[in-house]
Amino acid sequence: MKYLLFILLFCFGFNIIKAQDNVDEALAYQYFQQAEYEKAATLLEKLFNRSKNDGYFDLYFTSLLKIKKYGEAENLVKKLIKQYPQKLNYQVALGRIYQENGKAAEANKIYYTAIQNAPKNEFQYRELANSFYRIEAYDMAANTFLQGRKALGDELLFTFELLSIYRFKKDKQALISEYLNTLPVNPQLLPQAQSVLATLFEDNSDYMLLQAALLKKLQKQPDVEIFTELLIWQYIQQKDYEMALRQLIAQDKRTNNAGMLLFNTANSLLANNAFATAIKAYEYIVAKGPTNELFLPAKIQLINAKYELAVQGKIDRLAMKALAEESAQIVTQYGINNQTVFALKKLSYLQAYHLNDLPAAEKTLEQALKASNLPAAEIGELKIDLGDIYVLNKEPWEAILVYEQVAKQFDNLPIASDARFRSARLSFYQGNFKYAKSQADVLKASTSQLIANDALNLSLLISDNLQSKNDSLALMMYADAELLQFTNNSTAALKKLDSIDIVYPKNSLTDDILMAKAKIFIKNTDFQKAETSLKSLIADHSSSIWIDDAIFTLADLYENKLNNMEEAKKLYQRLITDFPGSILNAEARKRYRTIRGDNLGT
Repeated sequence: MKYLLFILLFCFGFNIIKAQDNVDEALAYQYFQQAEYEKAATLLEKLFNRSKNDGYFDLYFTSLLKIKKYGEAENLVKKLIKQYPQKLNYQVALGRIYQENGKAAEANKIYYTAIQNAPKNEFQYRELANSFYRIEAYDMAANTFLQGRKALGDELLFTFELLSIYRFKKDKQALISEYLNTLPVNPQLLPQAQSVLATLFEDNSDYMLLQAALLKKLQKQPDVEIFTELLIWQYIQQKDYEMALRQLIAQDKRTNNAGMLLFNTANSLLANNAFATAIKAYEYIVAKGPTNELFLPAKIQLINAKYELAVQGKIDRLAMKALAEESAQIVTQYGINNQTVFALKKLSYLQAYHLNDLPAAEKTLEQALKASNLPAAEIGELKIDLGDIYVLNKEPWEAILVYEQVAKQFDNLPIASDARFRSARLSFYQGNFKYAKSQADVLKASTSQLIANDALNLSLLISDNLQSKNDSLALMMYADAELLQFTNNSTAALKKLDSIDIVYPKNSLTDDILMAKAKIFIKNTDFQKAETSLKSLIADHSSSIWIDDAIFTLADLYENKLNNMEEAKKLYQRLITDFPGSILNAEARKRYRTIRGDNLGT
């Protein structure tokens, strides 16, 4: 009976103590969070002494440091080290006291001793590193992981932890070394490595660090394809496209297995507008012959690359004719089907806009429309292209019929809004301004943001320049210039734009003319003249409907053509700040962050 009574009293007392601990714990956490460290320390001391729980210790110890009771903290930690020499977190705590008091050398000595004395197992190294994490001693956490690798004889241990530390510290050399250490066995990390390095690297010297490390690796391990991939990416980032291709071809000749890598890199070159180098890459693949699995894809992309050069006016008429013949050969060889429609579309564009053969372009598109199993959107695009041919051929009513047919037939698709906008634009070319404006006003509510923005600009262009007879007549000339540019007659379009001020002085189209000329100059790769036009528009026409377009276009010019990142960044920042409602705001924000070096992946 007495024994039972003792048990009951013991349990009752234990529950009271436990309940009190719960109250003290909640109150201690509250004091700690409210920065009332003196009160927190009193309660946490009691809780830690009773339980020896390291969770209480961390808070108690931190509270003592916050109220600068360094002596008390040191005595506590030294006592615990004697009692528990195997618990390295107490040694780290002692080092932290010295560090807080400006005794960095003594602190580091203790830290390194703790690292050297760590038990040789993975869990203990992680625990010690976590102790360093908690006091933000990231170098020591990294040293712990590196020592763990050495002690355990595994150079791939703690890879992700080290990458995280080096990334946080922006230690470029260490980050490069760690990625090169792990990529051969973890090739899936390549996209992450490229993203992290791209956002961390600031200038060419950083890429040269990577290049030197990669070339050193490739000398010892020439068959490790992941190193070649990263080296090629590095060349592309520096816009050294020819070197990227040279490296790839050398790799292919050495190993005879770089075909897919070569093809993918050629696609990257194409995406980066390095058309001439992309063409060389595709031609190298095509030269391997039709038995190569990449023969047809490379031939298709070769036409795409040559087509882009043609569109930018960078190849002569003979080369355009040869490209048209290549496109026609694809169709002859593989027939008219949904796989070869792309070739017919490109052929018709060349015939219409560069070879001055409108009947052939019309016939080509009509052939494409006969292909079976075409997606609805593809049919709509082909018909819109056909409508554009009618415009070039001075058959506006035929063009309007086709545009309206597309708008009705594909009413629920974005292509319908595109067709309606082209109809409105054609009315503008014809000088039917009021009707064009009424169409544009309807399209301002389009679900396609791009079409809605174009419609808004067209509506404002018309309404802003119909205030007087002089302006209306000037607008007629401007519409003529737009039509000339649409027909790819840049020289005549520029001449028409320049003559507007002469024929109708003091008209209201000055900003519109500057923007139109800038677009033509960019298309003709005359970037200096484009810069001059855009700077004039921005400086003198702050209330223009084109102001946000002009700022973004000039920023893009500086970023991608004139290599002036600082000016590009300033302009993107201005667009973000001054024009929050612009359709271009989101893209400007993204580019600004990229130039600034933010990591968009986190």
